[in-house]
Amino acid sequence: MSAAIELRDVRKNFGPTEIIRGVNLSIADGERHAVIGPNGAGKSTLFNLITGKYSLSGGEISLRDEVVSGLAPFQINRKGLSRSFQVTNIFPRMSVYENIRCGVLWSLGYKYSFWHIVDNLKDVNERTAEILEEIGLQARAQIPAGVLTYAEQRALEIGITIAGGANVILRDEPTAGMSHSETDQAIALIRKVTEGRTLVMVEHDMGVVFGLADKISVLVYGEIIASGTPEEIKGNAAVKEAYLGEEAE
Repeated sequence: MSAAIELRDVRKNFGPTEIIRGVNLSIADGERHAVIGPNGAGKSTLFNLITGKYSLSGGEISLRDEVVSGLAPFQINRKGLSRSFQVTNIFPRMSVYENIRCGVLWSLGYKYSFWHIVDNLKDVNERTAEILEEIGLQARAQIPAGVLTYAEQRALEIGITIAGGANVILRDEPTAGMSHSETDQAIALIRKVTEGRTLVMVEHDMGVVFGLADKISVLVYGEIIASGTPEEIKGNAAVKEAYLGEEAE
């Protein structure tokens, strides 16, 4: 199976301090991969390197065998990688339908050609309706996105991601701030919409990690100390000591 994302000896320094220290990581196409680790391990920095927000101090990052390190974030996004943040990114004054349609317009090649009468674009409207049904928001299509519940806004954000044509999705704390029932719904939705796509996520909730991930990598002090299946990670003594503690029992 080919790699959707590959990191080779990736390093990042801030001044004299080395935050990411020679990370090698290969994430297979179609894999759901979680990056876990204690606070300050470098998880957010690693995400920022993959998406191009930060430049590398050393090493190389490839997206489907194409080197993307050195490209701007928007260029990496256009190659099929999309990242969400802990703060929800939607257009709150636009309707739920219009939020999804913005992404669909781009992915179908209409870009930002505002001279099109978008209501008459059959392919756009059909695809928008399909995505709304996929994320369970078809009944909320015409209301402003800003009045959705927090969990619904996160679902909308997932919809915008797939509407834009992303096939590699990075999610930062996708269930943060949700209740237990909302978390269960979010896990089911993420599992559904990432079928056939590659998911890379940072998540502190071990229930979410073990419920979603095919593979897990553990980052400690800027280094990957272990990678494997959830069962392999649960049984890894170094991981228990460095991160999971009693949760791994």
